[in-house]
Amino acid sequence: MKLSQYFLPLIKENPSEAQIVSHRFMLRAGMVRHLSAGIYNWLPLGLRVLRNIERIVREEMDASGAQEVLMPTLQPTELWKESGRYDALGKEMLKFPDRAERELLYSPTCEEVITDIVRQNIKSYRDLPRNLYQIQWKFRDEIRPRFGVMRGREFLMKDSYSFDLDYEGAKKHYNLMYDTYLRIFARMGLTAVPVRADSGAIGGDLSHEFHVVADTGESALYYDAAFDDIRDGKRKMTTEEMRGLYAAADEQHKPDSCPISKEQLREARGIEVGHIFYLGTKYSEALVATAIGKGGEAVTLEMGCYGVGVSRLVGAIIEASHDENGIIWPEAVAPFKVGIVNLRAGDAKCDAMCESLYATLQTQGISVLYDDTDARAGEKFARMDLIGLPWQVIIGPKGAEKEMVELKHRKTGEKQEISAAAAIDKLLQSC
Repeated sequence: MKLSQYFLPLIKENPSEAQIVSHRFMLRAGMVRHLSAGIYNWLPLGLRVLRNIERIVREEMDASGAQEVLMPTLQPTELWKESGRYDALGKEMLKFPDRAERELLYSPTCEEVITDIVRQNIKSYRDLPRNLYQIQWKFRDEIRPRFGVMRGREFLMKDSYSFDLDYEGAKKHYNLMYDTYLRIFARMGLTAVPVRADSGAIGGDLSHEFHVVADTGESALYYDAAFDDIRDGKRKMTTEEMRGLYAAADEQHKPDSCPISKEQLREARGIEVGHIFYLGTKYSEALVATAIGKGGEAVTLEMGCYGVGVSRLVGAIIEASHDENGIIWPEAVAPFKVGIVNLRAGDAKCDAMCESLYATLQTQGISVLYDDTDARAGEKFARMDLIGLPWQVIIGPKGAEKEMVELKHRKTGEKQEISAAAAIDKLLQSC
């Protein structure tokens, strides 16, 4: 995409309403714009990141054997009365009548709807196990929405629900999702710390939250220092080994009974980006979701539910990966992998070299944002650093004469002057 044709409304100064880094940079980088309290328009740059996060989540969920469905954003409140949760979320649940005076709600979560689907369509043990997921918008009428997309009222979420005949099957699904979540976050360049958690209004007696370490996190985290070593690339561990590491949030941490030494214990703030629950029969019993077992008996299904905050992850990644100049996107979620900076738009050799590089990278399947504008060099550099593309290729008149470019890696800040051909080879290997 050529920047001269791209809708990228930047803001030079920090917006006064933005209290945290991610909100500040998302507004300044033209990723989102505020529409109403806790509700945002997603602009092209932000939407590209959102779609990349969706893609990773979808690929890992599909690889786990889960199957995608799509449930409506509006639900009849009768299902929530049947489950006994009609009043559980209080004023956070947005309810309203339709023209026939039937009460609807804007979906905050989908345990009732998915259980209704299963009770109508799964009748036998031969139809099990099943794990069904969706990526869909949700709404919770937060009393104080803040921090941009980190705590909005409308949010994009991956929610999935497993159904099994017995506890052992449900536990197997739970462990599978635990491992799947670690892979999802690792692919996004994050090391998420899984901590035991309360189940809240969802219910269930086994629950883990997945937190990204960031100064602006709302939860207090206490965890084994090995998590930092994993994040920094100093140590590799299997998911089975990671399960054995200590981690707790807020009141779940008991200093007197903590199993690791003070030297090994780390304290930080965490942003919750995922949550998994074993539900048991809380919903299947209330909504009578059963299947005929192998012996011909009716068995109440065992359930689990598993959520990932897709839109929240955009903010969480920025909180975990930025500097004073702007965002530093991990390559897997970056809106574009490469930014080409033409320092002298209108110069025949600069234009020709940039156009050739632009065409070559696109042909190879690498997403490119080409700054072909006539802005000053300093403005172009600041813009590229702000939007945080992993690689910058800078081409000026002197370099064009020698068919040389400056290649900059956004994360490390490392710059090198190399031939255009060598830059293409390096970008193909990296991207």
